[in-house]
Amino acid sequence: MKPQALDAVILCGGQGTRLREETEFKPKPMVEIGGRPILWHIMRRYHRFGVRRFILCLGYKGEVIRDYFLNYRLRQSDVTVSLRTHEVRVHGEDTAEDWEVVLADTGDETMTGARIKRALAHVRGETFFATYGDGVADIDLDSLLATHERGGRLATVTAVHPSSRYGEIDVAHDAVRTFLEKPQVADGWINGGFFVFARRAFDGSSDDPGLVLESDILPSLAARGQLSAFQHAGFWQCMDTYREMLALNQIWARGNAPWL
Repeated sequence: MKPQALDAVILCGGQGTRLREETEFKPKPMVEIGGRPILWHIMRRYHRFGVRRFILCLGYKGEVIRDYFLNYRLRQSDVTVSLRTHEVRVHGEDTAEDWEVVLADTGDETMTGARIKRALAHVRGETFFATYGDGVADIDLDSLLATHERGGRLATVTAVHPSSRYGEIDVAHDAVRTFLEKPQVADGWINGGFFVFARRAFDGSSDDPGLVLESDILPSLAARGQLSAFQHAGFWQCMDTYREMLALNQIWARGNAPWL
């Protein structure tokens, strides 16, 4: 199986309360890195491995995401608009990405597990990718999918080392030998998103709005021996706070964004 054969489900419905400076007027996946929504950056990573069909689970301020994609080509091009006839003519070469995007309204208050459960109506095939709409990584989707297939389990979660909130100092005899500002910690793994699921992983689960992926679905799969881990030691960063948004934009401005 190759990544290009799979759909990617992206959770886009959370309220992003810890990033209220940006999310008061738009959903967190639409907060920008380098002038583009972080959602676009995530989709670009998948598309790099051939994935071209995306199911976006909309919720909080989902109309902003809906408007972005419905007008995607117009936003990227020069256009002529006839105010009398409402005709729109797009100028120049069509450079829009070759993506098929399903805009699925999964409810304003719906939790993560129920969003994916509801999105299954749009998923083609028995296996699919899934991730959150607020984190970027230099994830190798070929290796992730290969790990899932080797494990033979219903689901695979990407495990990552979180970034430290503080600078790391190596001290010897009262002298600082090295100083690393907010490095990734070497010990401990956390849920980094970037899942692979078999459709059967959600068998028996309702689409009750309170169904939570992280506390209802994943622990149950783990207890049944049906959850594999793909250990990703490379770049990974979520965008939960204003400080993290600034850090991602600084990386982009330096011209070496590792997630693209």
